Amino acid sequence: MHFNERRLSALERRYKARLINSLSGFKSANLVGTVSAEGITNLAMVSSVFHLGANPPLVGMIIRPHSVTRDTLENIETTGVYTLNQVSASFWKQAHQTSARYDAETSEFYATGLGEQFREGITAPFVEESALSYALKVAEMTTVAVNDTVMVIGEITDIFVEDIAVMEDGYIDIETLDTVAVSGLDAYHVTQRLGRLAYAKPDLPTRCLGDDE
Repeated sequence: MHFNERRLSALERRYKARLINSLSGFKSANLVGTVSAEGITNLAMVSSVFHLGANPPLVGMIIRPHSVTRDTLENIETTGVYTLNQVSASFWKQAHQTSARYDAETSEFYATGLGEQFREGITAPFVEESALSYALKVAEMTTVAVNDTVMVIGEITDIFVEDIAVMEDGYIDIETLDTVAVSGLDAYHVTQRLGRLAYAKPDLPTRCLGDDE
């Protein structure tokens, strides 16, 4: 099947959205926790989180254009802080439900039954059920000129993760936490790790970590 520019431009809007969103494959499933200036908490599903750097520890995410009310974006702009909470297999349906268009006075925590958790010194809420969560402060916000989406870059200030998932070398084994992945707009997956590979060097063959030298 071949979709050229002419055929893509002629596609029905929702069909095209599902098609294009599926191209990037598996993505991490995260809930963004924020709170408004009035103290109303908000929770939103995002699959656009990406690593930007470790020193300083930066993570980016893309939020859709601000052409309509975006409680998550407005809360981040107002408070400058937010949390990211990875979704596990035990609550993926509730996580998806946060994408419904609730009014600004309704907290998605309340609407979906997910636990609202506050930690000392951090004003944004965490998802109690999440086994891997982290708090961030805004480092930069940029509007992407080509489509008016907003790239939010956050600096990680605090990480909360189950001890069992953190390996001796710092690697987080997210499969231990039953983390799920997203493809397209509405498909959720559990994963199976093939293995971890040693640092690639041009003069050495590819090898798995733990293999004899």
